[in-house]
Amino acid sequence: MAALTTTESETGSAPPAARPPRKVGFSQKLSRWDVKVSPYLYISPFFILFGLTGLFPLAYTAVVSVYDWNLLGGQGDFVGLQNYVDVLNQPTFWKSLVNTFSIFLLSAVPQVIIAITLAALLDQNLRNATFWRMGVLVPYVVAPIAVSLIFGRLFADQFGLINGFLGVLGLDPVGWHSDRFASHIAIASMVNYRWTGYNTLIFLAAMQAVPRDLYEAATIDGAGRVRQFFSVTVPQIRATIIFVVITASIGGLQIFDEVKLYDVYGQGGSDRQWMTTVLFLYETAWGNQRDLGRAAAVAWMLFLIILVIGFINFKFSTRIASSGPKAPKVSRAVTRRLLAEARSAGAESAARRGDQQSTTTTDTTDRSDS
Repeated sequence: MAALTTTESETGSAPPAARPPRKVGFSQKLSRWDVKVSPYLYISPFFILFGLTGLFPLAYTAVVSVYDWNLLGGQGDFVGLQNYVDVLNQPTFWKSLVNTFSIFLLSAVPQVIIAITLAALLDQNLRNATFWRMGVLVPYVVAPIAVSLIFGRLFADQFGLINGFLGVLGLDPVGWHSDRFASHIAIASMVNYRWTGYNTLIFLAAMQAVPRDLYEAATIDGAGRVRQFFSVTVPQIRATIIFVVITASIGGLQIFDEVKLYDVYGQGGSDRQWMTTVLFLYETAWGNQRDLGRAAAVAWMLFLIILVIGFINFKFSTRIASSGPKAPKVSRAVTRRLLAEARSAGAESAARRGDQQSTTTTDTTDRSDS
């Protein structure tokens, strides 16, 4: 005990000298930089390409929209928001906006519903499943000009196949090019024909990834096909539904090919009854106006509209995909009472275990003494 006291006093009188700072070698510094910088270098090509092909045109379009920029004369004076005001004062712009939303609703909503229904049917045990699954993709690979020619014959006013069929049924022919709503239905039919199969394969790929154990458990519980679709399939492919809804919304608001090729003139009808906003943008830039500043203003307004519609669709599709029976809510007072009861029960059990241990120790000591 005395020797230990002497040693402690000697150690306390002479504290150990501080160690000199350890030098970090170049290889260690390089290793640290590798850990910190390498992940950003690996993902940098995407952001560089996105900046060149996405952000820069967007920013440059915003710059063009605040200048008097003529197609032939080039950049002119700074006009601020005057181009936006001029566009908003044109009745054709508002008519094109209404046409865009009408065609968008007639195409996007049925397209998503039909696509997810076809995907659910193709997800079953079908004979020659690959043939049927690849067959839905055929309309997607057909060129837009061919689709326009085919549907132009179907929806022709005088000698169209559909009007001929209506005549056989004793119905009056429909003015597919003169009636505004009828022209929207015809254009939406072309859009649905081209893109429904593409979205069907996206839904089908997501459904193939759903664990089959969930369907087996649902079958054991007595759930039918419809119940399994809404309670198992839809919640499991929620992210895919959101992706398809947003991409369909963006494509529906940017529709141009089908509208441009619907008739031989490509101007959206004699009264602009099916002119969309993108076609109005095209006419503003390279049509009679030839004003790139106003066209850039139209592009930016369309971009903001797409952002708003995409956000609304995201919130709406998220709510639909996550809807279902919810667990009953428990108030905070009930939660606190349950926690207090659990703590008191735990304290009582701990005290009971302590008493048992002390009793066991006392018995052991008594036996040792005896």
